[in-house]
This record gives sequence, structure tokens and C-alpha cells, in this order.
Amino acid sequence: MAEFLLRASVAALALGTLVSTTAEAEPLFGETGFTLKNGLEVVVLPNHRAPTVAHWLWYKAGGADEERGHSGAAHFLEHLMFKGTKTMKPKEFSTLVARQGGQENAFTSWDYTAFHQDVAADKLELVMKLESDRMHNLIITDDQLKPERDVVLEEWRMRIGNQPGALLDEQVEPALYLNHPYRIPVLGWTDEIKTLDVPTEKRFYDTWYAPNNAVLIVAGDVTVDQVRKLAEEYYGPIPRKAVPVRERVEEPDRSADTVVTLHHPRVRTPRWSRQYLAPSHHDHAGAEDRSYALEVLAEVLGGGANSRLHHALVLDQQIATSAGAWYAPDRLDLTSFGIAATPRPGVTVEQIGAAVEAVLAQMLKDGLDADEVARAETRLVTSQLYAQDGLDEPIEVIGRVLCTGGTLADLDAWPERIKAVTLDQVVAAAHAVFEGKPSVTALLLPADPKAVGRSPPEPDLPMQSGEIR
Repeated sequence: MAEFLLRASVAALALGTLVSTTAEAEPLFGETGFTLKNGLEVVVLPNHRAPTVAHWLWYKAGGADEERGHSGAAHFLEHLMFKGTKTMKPKEFSTLVARQGGQENAFTSWDYTAFHQDVAADKLELVMKLESDRMHNLIITDDQLKPERDVVLEEWRMRIGNQPGALLDEQVEPALYLNHPYRIPVLGWTDEIKTLDVPTEKRFYDTWYAPNNAVLIVAGDVTVDQVRKLAEEYYGPIPRKAVPVRERVEEPDRSADTVVTLHHPRVRTPRWSRQYLAPSHHDHAGAEDRSYALEVLAEVLGGGANSRLHHALVLDQQIATSAGAWYAPDRLDLTSFGIAATPRPGVTVEQIGAAVEAVLAQMLKDGLDADEVARAETRLVTSQLYAQDGLDEPIEVIGRVLCTGGTLADLDAWPERIKAVTLDQVVAAAHAVFEGKPSVTALLLPADPKAVGRSPPEPDLPMQSGEIR
């Protein structure tokens, strides 16, 4: 869990307005950005440790941008992007990358879709040529779509249908979001996946897949001038489109707590979790921006062995094998703050829930300690050092920022904004999210209580990014 929370903290670097800076911040990852005439945003991260390069193309469109009744269209299109263009045969893209010793993949979230390749540095031109081709030359036919639709349905069975924790998560989101498109699973509802067709997929492609709705990020053994030249040659000629403004419906006020319970024969270790709606870096609803304070609060409550929840439930009371918290600030708008814990054998989820509530109640009553807030801020800021070691993790941080309303300037200002968070702001954020606010509690339980503890536990934390990889 500590590794998950560390990665989540690094990935959460994003937009905000908590503080102003008097001087322009240094590039967080040594990045340089520019924009082509057709609107394509390009970011370059030179890293000459090895003769390799990572090429990522992000589209600012995902599951939350789908037409109602066509859930899963964004993720399905991700699959269809490998099925051929006017110049490439089906699967030729993957074959060419593999022949050069490269690796490639893609993933879809509520707010974005990304395609990426890792190749030798001298093969950058090849992958840029291939990726730019399918940005505007994709062909979608029934012959390609129908078999791939069966593949997506099998993916649902593998990722969700056969995974109790994922099944529960699929039910939690609609309970948490009453009207917002984040309530709809990125993979889609199976009944709607079965109806996805060529016109639906083509509309999504024609609407959202354009250079002026995309971000190209290249990291590795390259120079800015080299990437600029190749980007202008291969992406530059693609015409921009009239891309619609992404809209998110307003979420109505919640008036009741909800408990979602799943009894499943494959569950051996129970899990307790709870989520609250919270503002993201990009959704303040006219209120004070509390997003940076919430990042610090998540670290105070659940950031490793010294966090409040771990210390209280795992070390002091010894009623849980793990306990943590998470916050997902890098959403286009509304997001969530969550807590999860796994009980020790013989401890009920009700006992775990009561213990968590006691920790929160004490925090709201007595406040926090200035030292623990300072330590949490230090852990968050220093965590960026881990992201700088490789090629892909800085790209993921930057891609999420730029696809959810942020800028490189916001990214670079993140460390100072975190360090500027005060004790009072963290306490105020805790009251704003927890005190008297409805929540969704999720209970993952075995179908047979006697089966508890016979196999390794389910993962502690639900999938918060919404990414389908």
C-alpha cells in the first residue's frame, strides 16, 4: 500500500491556485513544451542515460465524453486504433514496433486516452510516423469491429467479472456519483458494449481525435530540436478540427449515506472502504480551493507506516493488516477522497468501520499536529525524485496534468504549492469533506464466513484513476 500511495502522490501533481509565485518555477522534470500550428501540444523530456525513447500520445477524451447509452465507446476505440488505417493493415502497427524490439500499449480513463511506445532512440521517427498516421487515417469496419467487441467483453469478464474487488468498485461509482458521467465504468456496461457499432465508434473518433485535442510527450535520448523537427514533419500536416468543449453535468447534492455490500465466493479476506465526494484541482464550484490541502490530508491519514490510520488500526489496536487513504486530484472536475482498511482475522468490518470513524472524529475534534503536516508535505515533495528515475512515470504525471485542465507552469509550481499549505488549511479541508457529509461505504465480504483467511487478500484500495490498461 505504501508504494501505491507514493505513486498516487506523484501522479497527483496537477493544476491549482492555492498560492501565487513571484518567480517562474524551474521545470519539475526538466521538460520543454511547445505547440504546433495545428494545436498539438508537445512536451520533450531529454534523458540521456540510455539510448532509448518513450513516445506517448494523449487524447483529451475518455469514458466521461461518451454519448449516453454508449458506455465503453472510448475504450473500444482504443482497441480499434490497432486495426488498420488507409496505409497500414490490421495489426501492422504492433508488428512493426515489435520487429524493432520495441514495446507498445494503450489505456483509457474517464478523462483521457493514451497510446505509448518504448523503442530504441533511432526508431523515434518510425513510431511518430505510425502514430500520426492513425490520428487521422483510421479505418473502422464491421469485419474489424465485431471480433474486437468480443475481445472487449472477454476483457470485462477477466478484469471485472472474475475479480470481486473490481465488481464491487463497479457498483460503488454509481452510488457515489448520482448524475456525473464518472458513475459509468470506463470499460462500459456489458449490455451497452454489445451494441457498440461502427457509426458510434466513428463519431467518437471524428469528434475527439485531432491534433488540437492531443498532447505528444517524448522522453529519452533525444533533443528538443530533434523532436520538434519530427513532430512538424509527421503531425504538423494533420488539420485541426472544431473539437467541442468537454462538458460535465452538475452533480446534485447528496442527502443520504450509502452502503454497498458484495458477498462473493472468491473473497477470502474482507475489505472495508469509504469514499466522500471532494473537489479536484479543477473543480472548486466557487468555493475555496482545498485540493492541495486534501493532498496533504491524504498523506497525513494514510501515507505509510507513520500515518494516523496505519498507526491507530495496525500498530496500536492491531485490528487491521493495512489501512490507508487516497485522494485523486487529477480529474477534470469532481473527484473523491477515500479510506480503506483490511481487518485481521477475527475482526469484523463493522469494528474496522467504527475504528476509522473514531480516528476521523478525533481529528475533527482535536485538529492535527503541525509537525505531522510538515512531514507529510516533505514526503509528498520528495516523492517526485522517484518519478525522475525512469522515462514513463514523468510522462504519466505530465499527461494527466495537461489532459485534465492543467499547464506545465502548474506542474512546476506544485512543490511550492504543497509546501505552502498550512495546518489550518488541512484542518479546514478535513471538516469540509468529512463533517456531516454523506459517504459511500463499500464492504467486500466472503459468501461463506468460514472461508475467511484461506487465501491472500484482495488489494486494499479500489482503482482510483479509472484507467483501463
